[in-house]
Parts: sequence; C-alpha cells; structure tokens
Amino acid sequence: MSPVDRAAERFRRLLDHTPDGVWSAPGRVNLIGEHTDYNDGLVLPFALPHRVAVAAAARADGQLTMITVGDDGVPQRARPAAVSGLEPGSVTGWAAFPSGVAWALREAGVAEGGADLVISGDVPAGAGLSSSHALQCAVALALLGLAGVAPDEDSSPTLAEVARWVQRSENDFVGAPTGLLDQTASLCCVAAHALFLDVRSGAREQVPFDAAAAGLEVLVIDTRTKHSLADSAYGERRRGCERAAALLGVPALRDVPAAGLAETLAALPEDLRPLVRHVVTENERVLTVVTALRAGALADIGPHLTASHTSLRDDYRVSCRELDVAVDAAVGAGALGARMTGGGFGGSAIALVPVDRSDAVREAVSTAYDRADLGAPRMFTAVPSAGARRDA
Repeated sequence: MSPVDRAAERFRRLLDHTPDGVWSAPGRVNLIGEHTDYNDGLVLPFALPHRVAVAAAARADGQLTMITVGDDGVPQRARPAAVSGLEPGSVTGWAAFPSGVAWALREAGVAEGGADLVISGDVPAGAGLSSSHALQCAVALALLGLAGVAPDEDSSPTLAEVARWVQRSENDFVGAPTGLLDQTASLCCVAAHALFLDVRSGAREQVPFDAAAAGLEVLVIDTRTKHSLADSAYGERRRGCERAAALLGVPALRDVPAAGLAETLAALPEDLRPLVRHVVTENERVLTVVTALRAGALADIGPHLTASHTSLRDDYRVSCRELDVAVDAAVGAGALGARMTGGGFGGSAIALVPVDRSDAVREAVSTAYDRADLGAPRMFTAVPSAGARRDA
C-alpha cells in the first residue's frame, strides 16, 4: 500500500470519518552542492519516489491533532494543540515538525484553522534523505489546501514562498538552522530532472537527468548510521562560514571568486581556510555538472561527484568511516563517481553506476562493510521523481 493510500485508510479507521484530501511530498537526494545552500550558493538536488503523505480534514474548533503511522502500523498520537497557542518551544518531539508548519502559516496569515492530520511515509528516516522536510512540505500543502489555498508558480503564494515558510518553521520553531535546499527540492522538483537552484536569487532550472536512459543508475547507499556530533558540527561549520565571510568583507561565501582562491585563503585564519575552499570549489563543481547534464553527458559527471566527497571529507570534515567505506568500495568496483549526500556524519552516499556494473558495485559495498565490521547498508536505486502535490 502506498503512503497516500495508507494515510487515507488509517485516517478513516482511526478518526471514523473521511479526510478532505491527501497531500504528499518526496524526500530528496542532492546530486551535488553540499553545504552551499546556507552560503547563498548553488545546489542540484532531485526528488525521490519515496514520499510522506498527510491525510487531512479541517476542524471547526481550532485544534491541531496529529497521528503518525509507522511501518509497523502502530499509530502514535501527539497531544492536541490549539493552533492559536502554538509558539516556539511549546511542542517537542516529532510533533514539533507539523506543529511548526502550522505556526509558520498562522504567522504568515495564510492558514489559521484547526485540522486533523494522519501521516504515513516511506522515506527512510535518519538516512540524510530529508524525511523531515518531506513531512513539513506535505503538511504545509495540506493546511494550505484546507484553507482553500493552492500554491503555484504564477500567483502568490508561490512554491518558493511555501519553501520559506517551511524553512522558518524549522529554523524558528523546531530550532534547526537549515537552509532552503531540502524544502525547495521537495516542493519544486519534477520527474526525470535535477533542480538547479541558485539559493540567493531563487532562480530555478529543471535540468534533464534521466540516468536510466543513459544506461546509468544513481545508487543510494544508506549507511544506517547517524553519529551524535552531526547536529553540533553542522552549527559549527555554519558559524565558521559566517565568520569567514565577515572577515573577507562579503555577504556570504558565495561571493568569494574561484580565481585567486589561494591568495584569499592566505588572508584567513588557518581553521577557516578549508571551509572556504570547500564552498568555493563546490559551487564550481555544481556549475560543471550542470553544464555536462545540459549537454547530455551524464557519464562525465562521475569524477566531480568523487571530488565533492574528497572535499567534504578532507576540507569540510563532515564525512565518517561508514560513508568513506561506501564511496571507496563503489568507485573501486566500477562506479563512475560517488559521494556522501546530506549533512554528513552518517546518512547516505550516492554512486553513479553503469547499469551493467550495478550488481558488482552492490556486492563490493556489502563486502567492504562486512570486512570493516560495519552493519549491513541499505541500497536502492534513486529515480528522479515528482515534487509535492495533492493526491486525493
């Protein structure tokens, strides 16, 4: 049963009435452009076929009720909350994510009513594939839909505005200092394309990326690992980038030119140089990969994926043993390139693999994990898919 069907069925069973609609949003893979979004930079994500669905119905009493149904079919009910009383810190745990969206939409004056929400999904949690943003984007569309608001590209609210509301819900309500990559990817991606996003300007381009038609696949290697320092290290890296930009007298590291980079780095404290080097070179890699995809040269992007991982491992220092083992094994077995994707310190890696090498790469990764005495990874093919939508 799909997440959409499961959410609708559980809604009827648990609440004994029919939802007004079902909305869903996908997880994402970032093909390249890591830790550049909060530096006003360039990113290139695509949406996964895995989705989080929200079956919803309006309530007349202003209350927000939330139930999530996991793979085991067991419902988890959050404490009901008055939408008018939602404030940062008032809700904790998983319920903070949908509650934060309701708060942000209320603050924006676009959706203020109560709702019953039943949530179901198949985006792997903890894999760095943005399951939390898929949840928030689906809830945003559901609450807007119940308020009679349908975002589009031609009139307000646009999908870009919705992405900013979701970002605000996570930054100011949940307390996570995320950029705009994940929300925009979940809301705006289209099938068989990667989304080239200029985070500063908001400019978007749908770049054709049909790996299967080119005889390739994007293999996701979920390490099933999340190290405890991930959140604190993310904040440290972000603060370091902001400090470097201030010392260089630029609004963000996006404004540091690649030309003369060595001289620029020499003017910085030693601890900030690797951060700046990664951001500047990663933006250049995004541009190179986009140029190759526009030309239909999908196989040519592999070395740039691997170079991105090397930079994230050595300069940004957000990789970990599990990710490095996956990347090295995949490339050693014939992948054209591989890299960690997401924030780092666990989560997932991706590998660009010729279809005729798929079995060999999967076997090599599994063998490398076994030899390294690591738990077995989860692997699947990522197919660029559609963004958030109303399903029923």
